[in-house]
Amino acid sequence: MPIHCVVNGVAGASLDLFDRGLHYGDGVFRTLRLEHGQPRWWREHLAKLADDAIRLGIPCPDPTMWQADLASLGGRPGDGVLKILLTRGTGPRGYRPSERAQPNRILILDPAAPASDAWPGHGLNLRVCALRLAAQPALAGIKHLNRLENVLARAEWDDPEIHEGLLLDAAGHVVSGVMSNLFVWRSGELRTPRLDQSGVAGVARTRLLRLAAAAGFSVRETEISLADVLAAEELMVCNSLIGLRRVARLGDRVWPESVVSARLAGLLDA
Repeated sequence: MPIHCVVNGVAGASLDLFDRGLHYGDGVFRTLRLEHGQPRWWREHLAKLADDAIRLGIPCPDPTMWQADLASLGGRPGDGVLKILLTRGTGPRGYRPSERAQPNRILILDPAAPASDAWPGHGLNLRVCALRLAAQPALAGIKHLNRLENVLARAEWDDPEIHEGLLLDAAGHVVSGVMSNLFVWRSGELRTPRLDQSGVAGVARTRLLRLAAAAGFSVRETEISLADVLAAEELMVCNSLIGLRRVARLGDRVWPESVVSARLAGLLDA
């Protein structure tokens, strides 16, 4: 199945070789699921993209421009994965951003189902990654285009029975999965790692925090150690493609099925 691309509203357009997203990872992006031709959580993704762009000093287009770009994909029905990218634009060589740079909008539609759709429904198997995330508060929470830490972490394993890797920082705090956010259920409380030093604050994470609190769950963003994870009564990961999935195993630690993750998954998908 062909992959469709739109750049600044032009279907099938190419990108300038001097685009700063290509040279420096100078931009932000979102990845979301397309269901029956409609992007899931579209407004929430655009809002988070805009917030991330503002933090990097990149002017973010009005949502109506993104909507027009989406329409120029041809209104193709069906399911798939939609990736939205915003770069600072084209500029001269060197790190200093040009004040004259015009941001580039890119939409990429892959009609193929994500590989995670084949993951088992009874729970995921995780491993602890050797790579440690660097602390950088100025970038913490932002889904920027420089994802080399995640690339190196994902390169650590090729076992198809391992579905996700757990990322820690240099201080030993658990931050997230390689491509997901983490939730721990313990003592009647839903906990997720703070993301003020590193990591990406995903739309699914933000959505679940809001919906769980509204449903009466006790919710807390806090520092979480690997020992806290292993002591959890239930462990879950989420992102915009997989929704919320329970973890069945991390190393020798095995978790039985529970009603908590099923209820939270229902809240997220509602």
